[in-house]
Amino acid sequence: MNPRFLLGLLLALSGLAHPARARVVLPRVLGHHMVLQREKPLPIWGWAAPGEEVTVQLAGQQQRTTTDAAGHWRVTLQPLPASDKPADLVITGRNTIRLRDILVGEVWLASGQSNMEYTMRKNSKVTLPPGADTGPLTELERAHNPALRIFLVNRKELSKPDSLHRGWSIAQDSALRSFSAPAYFFAQELYAHLRVPIGMISSAVPGSRIEPWIPAEALAQDPYYASQKVDGDPGKFYEPMIRPLAPLAVRGFLWYQGESNCFLAETTSYTHKLQTLIESWRTAWQDATLPFYYVQLAPFKYSESKEPKAPLTRETLPRFREAQEAVLQVPHTGLIVTTDLATNLSDIHPPFKWEIGRRLARLALAATYGRKDVEGAGPVYQGMQVKGRTVTVTFAPRRSRLISQDKKPLTYFELAGADGVFHPAQARIRGKKVVVTAPAVPAPAAVRFGWDEAAQPNLFSKAGLPARPFRSNGPHPEVSLH
Repeated sequence: MNPRFLLGLLLALSGLAHPARARVVLPRVLGHHMVLQREKPLPIWGWAAPGEEVTVQLAGQQQRTTTDAAGHWRVTLQPLPASDKPADLVITGRNTIRLRDILVGEVWLASGQSNMEYTMRKNSKVTLPPGADTGPLTELERAHNPALRIFLVNRKELSKPDSLHRGWSIAQDSALRSFSAPAYFFAQELYAHLRVPIGMISSAVPGSRIEPWIPAEALAQDPYYASQKVDGDPGKFYEPMIRPLAPLAVRGFLWYQGESNCFLAETTSYTHKLQTLIESWRTAWQDATLPFYYVQLAPFKYSESKEPKAPLTRETLPRFREAQEAVLQVPHTGLIVTTDLATNLSDIHPPFKWEIGRRLARLALAATYGRKDVEGAGPVYQGMQVKGRTVTVTFAPRRSRLISQDKKPLTYFELAGADGVFHPAQARIRGKKVVVTAPAVPAPAAVRFGWDEAAQPNLFSKAGLPARPFRSNGPHPEVSLH
């Protein structure tokens, strides 16, 4: 959104065009019941009449500033420890705004397309296979933890002020029904381990490609796109749904998106786009170390699409996952694997959103919060050794024990010889390695695992996390960090 247009809108809504009726105005994301990020400087900002003095008070702190010629003001409060004791945030200019019931804890922004937008209402209605735990389906009926707070971004409203300062809610009842299930279960799992207030912001759009979530100027400045036009409406959702949230202090970002770009059979181009998105969001928050955790796509029959926009095969999804994985070269990133979370390969919206949230939380607990008692990732291919007809595959982390989740022979391993043709293979766990052989491949040269859109392998870590699909023969996209 054009900054002048936004300022004009704010001036009109707040009456600042008439000095006698001038009022301090806050962005919509600052409101009653919100959670502020602990242990970080806390930007508080808004608009008022040009040259107006504004005072901000919270938890014994008081900061004063004067608005600039455009009517914008901003102060930065000193970091605060976590607190579940409600406090008032008071902003005073020619009028006084008192935001009530403010907590201090951990704040995360969740974004993406429909699988991130997937609401708790939908979560309550999913059909699970026999024997599955149905407890999370009734979570909506039980949810009432006052330490979990949620803010759902509305594309048409986020850039407009709200004189009643609504938007944040306790994660329960009608507010939770419309909120992201993965984001809620992420918050719930974090709280179970950290025992501090958790604030979740959900900003997602069903069916969206990645391009609308990237500022157009970021793509224009990326050398990778210097000689090509990027379609997909760059900036369309970033401008109204992400930019207005900055500079709110947050701990990090969660991302669940890619299906729309997988239908385009993207590989390296998606790697670059996701890298650009991460860097542009970190730039907007002026913090190059903000964690970015994302979801690798679940099994789905892309090859059976009735109206494909690009040639799709059973390898389209594995190749796209490979492109997602390549982004891990960017510091402070991580991904979770979901090969076991699909029940219908014709449904692009698999159930088990609670497991998505919990796995993202485990990743954050291990990597961001340094919890040694939490395993954040399942087995990841590290290398292979060939001896005669046998390939021995090693995985990281080495301390993690490998298991067959269903106690049956390992599935979805394949070997290829020098001709590059893969054949089904037998695989067995030997300590912390997997030994692979195939009668049709007397001289193996490459191994791959889970390399099919329908693959739901049974190789897991003892902690219950699935192994990441891989192929030893590449390609592995190289991404320059700029």
